[in-house]
Amino acid sequence: MDVIFQILASGLTLGAMYAISTVGLALVFGAMNMLNMSHGAILALGGYLSYFALQSLDIHPLLGVAFAVAVCAAVGAVIYHLVARPMLRSANFETRIFIATIGVGAVLESVILRLFGPQPKPQPAAVQGAVAWEQVYLPYQNLLILGTAMVLMAGLGLMLQKSRTGRAIRATAQNRDAAQLMGVRIGFVYALVLAISGGLAAVSGITISSLSSLLPNMGADPMMKAFIICVVAGLGSVPGSVAAALFVGLFEAVVQYTLGVRFSFALLLMLVIVVLIWRPHGVFGRSQGVRL
Repeated sequence: MDVIFQILASGLTLGAMYAISTVGLALVFGAMNMLNMSHGAILALGGYLSYFALQSLDIHPLLGVAFAVAVCAAVGAVIYHLVARPMLRSANFETRIFIATIGVGAVLESVILRLFGPQPKPQPAAVQGAVAWEQVYLPYQNLLILGTAMVLMAGLGLMLQKSRTGRAIRATAQNRDAAQLMGVRIGFVYALVLAISGGLAAVSGITISSLSSLLPNMGADPMMKAFIICVVAGLGSVPGSVAAALFVGLFEAVVQYTLGVRFSFALLLMLVIVVLIWRPHGVFGRSQGVRL
């Protein structure tokens, strides 16, 4: 029973980190039909910005996190205005923006490498200590990650369902031209969606680096996992991405305990193949996409 609780705790922590990084990716694809390949680099940037704020500016950890989120949100908005907006109505937008954001991600990684160097660095935005219950140990940092993910997912869900801005995002995702005819400012919605995605990527980078370390290319693996989760859930499905992220986190925890860490990614890819054979558009995806 102790082992089961430990696996659940580890799996939910992994799932929570995956959910934070995946939701931003799914939100952008659902609203803009755009796969933002610079998401992983923004994630790494958020972790390093938090490190810089706490180490160099010597400010409160919450202010350091807020600083990282604000800067990464601004980076997301800049990506829309400088990269996505000029291509938005062009032919083959999805392919062009896919390639363009790969370039943006490479530039961001190079900037991080230039400013902070290639050596790994510890993330100071972390809580020490653990809760011990019989043979089960729950680090405070894991509990903080779980709580942060729950608050962010609940807040994002309420915003999308209840607020006027959320309704504008959902209307734009359903039909861009119809939403524009109804008075929705499409440009503002797209910039906001990329800004929200950038802020979530920053939080994801901080949480991931708090359990490992900071590296300029640390966003590559979370980006790959986020893309896999989006495919399993169905590209553009935000609630489905949260559910799929939690499932993948638990799946990885079970595989790592029973078979070893080296088998987790291979079996995860096998799971993706099975899901795509069963439901080619993802577990929660629509059977027909909408051209935005």
